[in-house]
This record gives sequence, C-alpha cells and structure tokens, in this order.
Amino acid sequence: MNRAKESHNSASRGSVRMVTSSGAKQSSRRYSRIVLRELVRTDFKMRYQGSFLGVAWSVLKPLMLFCVMYAVFVRFLKFTDGTPHFAMVLLLGTVLWSFFNEATNMGMVAVVGRGDLLRKVHFPTYIVVVAATLNSMISLLINLVVVIIFSIVNGVHFTWRVLLVPVGIVELYLIALGCSLLLATLNVYFHDIQHIWEVFLQAMFYGMPIIYPLQMAMNASPFFGKLLLLNPVAQTIQDVRYWLIEQRTPTVWNTINTPWIQTIPLILAACIFALGVYVFNRNSSKFAEIL
Repeated sequence: MNRAKESHNSASRGSVRMVTSSGAKQSSRRYSRIVLRELVRTDFKMRYQGSFLGVAWSVLKPLMLFCVMYAVFVRFLKFTDGTPHFAMVLLLGTVLWSFFNEATNMGMVAVVGRGDLLRKVHFPTYIVVVAATLNSMISLLINLVVVIIFSIVNGVHFTWRVLLVPVGIVELYLIALGCSLLLATLNVYFHDIQHIWEVFLQAMFYGMPIIYPLQMAMNASPFFGKLLLLNPVAQTIQDVRYWLIEQRTPTVWNTINTPWIQTIPLILAACIFALGVYVFNRNSSKFAEIL
C-alpha cells in the first residue's frame, strides 16, 4: 500500500515538474517576443528621431540613389537590358541591395551598441541582432510598396509570379540575418571588421548585376556572367526582378541548365545562415563579459 502511494506521489511530482518546465518555456518565449517587439519599435523611432522628414528617409534614400544611378548609367551611359522596364528593374535592384547593405551593417553593430542593455537585462542575445535586421525589413517593405506604385505607373504587367516574391524576400532576409549574426560576433572581438565589411560590400555591389544588366557580363564572358548568378544575393535579386517586373530577366534557373549547379546559391544561402547561427550561439554567452 505504501509503495503504491510512493509511486503515485513520485509520478505526481514528475508531472508537476513537466508542467512547470513547459510553463517556464512558454513564459520565456513570450518574454522574448515582448523584448523583440519593444526593441524593434524603439529602434525604428530612434532611427529618425530629430530629422525633419522622419520615416520618409527610409524611402528617400534608395530613391535618391536610384535617381543618381538612373541619370549616370541609363541616361548618360545608355545601359539597358533590352526591355522597356529597365528603369524599374534598376529601382528594384537598388531597393533590395539597400536592404542587404543596411541590415548587415546595423546587425553587425547591434551587440556592441546594446552592450549596456545586455549587462543589465537578461534576455537572449540574438534578439538585438534580429531586431536590427527587422528594422531594415520594415524599410524594405515600405520601399517595395513604392516600387509597385512606380511599376504600375510605368505600365508593368504583373503575373501570378508576384506571389513568389515573398519567397525571395525571405531568402534574402535569412542571408542578411546569417551574415549579421556572424559579423556581430566578430565585431565583439575585432572592431576592424566594420571597415573590412564596408570594403567587401563595395566590391560585392559592383560584382553583381545591380546597376548594369547581366547581359553585359554575359557578352564579355558567358562563364563570368553565370558565375555572378551563383552569388546567393545576386540570385535572390534576379529572382525577385523576374517575378515582379520583367520575365525576360536572366536568372540562375533560365541561364544555367545543370540542375545541381542551379542549387549552389540555395546551398550557400543555407550555409551562411547556419554558420551565422552556430558561431553566434557558441560565443553569445561571453558577450556581456567582454563588453
């Protein structure tokens, strides 16, 4: 009889521990979501605090960059991809690149910039990086609305492929987040990484068909043109251009005929994200001490 009672009590204690553990996990996830939401909201407000135009700068910056590139490369140097909507293709590429540039730069300094908060408040460290990149994602979504409006005015004919655009946006975000997590970790130990990344982004920008049509590279060297498409950022930008603006845009899927080579950008994107998560998780427990 006593053994039966002991067995029953032991089972009850086990059940209580399981319920308590489950409740603690749910509470922790809820707390993390609240912290993330507040950080995103605060960062977005602080970002344009004190400026006359405020949030409008998130639209004006890529538009101003587009105007400069349009005047120089389209009007003066006569760059074209042979389609009537190259200006919209250029604008979309500028917007997507601006997101990647901004997200990685903001994510890279997020941990160092939030050092005081990390020492005082206990929450998962990755949240500060995610919050920084989500702020850039908000700007991207606003800019995509502007791109769609300009495209309608310029007579772009949308097809069912527009439904695939979120897939490309998610892929680009995961690449940016993976890079941000890796860069944020390196930036805790080596602040020089900020300058190195700035130079790398410049080289990357000119090494992708953003301001020039891919056909120019293909005409100079078909091998080099196809090689550019293996960059997962370039692959994503070309895919979104194809789905949203112009179905004659060359992509890795209609330019390279070998199936296993077509998957290389996707594999690289997954590896970048996985490496960023792995390196960040391995080092995040030391950040508060170092900062």
